[in-house]
Amino acid sequence: MWFDILSMRLMSREAGQTRIWSFNSFASAMGWVDRDRVIVATATDLRLLDLETGTQEPLCPLEADDPASRSNDGRADPHGGFWCSTMRIGDDGGAGAIYRYFRGQLTRLRDGIAIANAICFAPSGRVAYFTDTPTRQVMRWRLDAEGWPLGEPEPLIDLRPAGVNPDGMVTDAAGNLWLALWGSGRVAVFSSEGRQCGSHPLPAAQSSCPVFGGPGYTTLLVTSAAAELSQPDLTRNAAHGRTFALRGLGPGRPEPRVIL
Repeated sequence: MWFDILSMRLMSREAGQTRIWSFNSFASAMGWVDRDRVIVATATDLRLLDLETGTQEPLCPLEADDPASRSNDGRADPHGGFWCSTMRIGDDGGAGAIYRYFRGQLTRLRDGIAIANAICFAPSGRVAYFTDTPTRQVMRWRLDAEGWPLGEPEPLIDLRPAGVNPDGMVTDAAGNLWLALWGSGRVAVFSSEGRQCGSHPLPAAQSSCPVFGGPGYTTLLVTSAAAELSQPDLTRNAAHGRTFALRGLGPGRPEPRVIL
């Protein structure tokens, strides 16, 4: 499943069939609740979506009083929580934040962020990762036994010398970090200590977010975007904006369930 954020849609494809769920505002991140239901972060709230009936039930507001704000990245944590980020539409001036929804309550964890991405977690559940994309640094944040942050995050991966932009990220079963590089057309792989140990090219420049799926979680699914590309670029390369499957990688692991 993946989001077409600008079209306000969640999409999936299975056995050649495409399914679409539409929203009334930008939607950008989700986590599994049970077989038929997912939690979705939108521009105005967190909501519960029933995949079978299409019913949407608001859970709590998410910066609903700010019309220039929208959700961006997000992922379920191993403790049953759901982390998500916000950003200003058309602005990277640091007005975004990172939140955690845990057992019915939404808590702001960090603000002053321009474009928070790469939200994911170590298999142990004791470390969270994220980036503020314009800083070109991936941060490591220690967590307590219930998944709440301990102290301040610390830099783990510094991409400033390479001049590349970190976007979405996922961890595999061994705790390695698989990071999509926006504008670079690839997914870079790092150890849990921040050492680069692999790189996988894609045919689309704006690689945006990876996730593991398929049998044994050995397929890396990677979204891309057509945003910020000129019409000549889009004409020359029809791959921009597509979702790709890279097989025989990882293995990854199942995404945790969100506990409401």
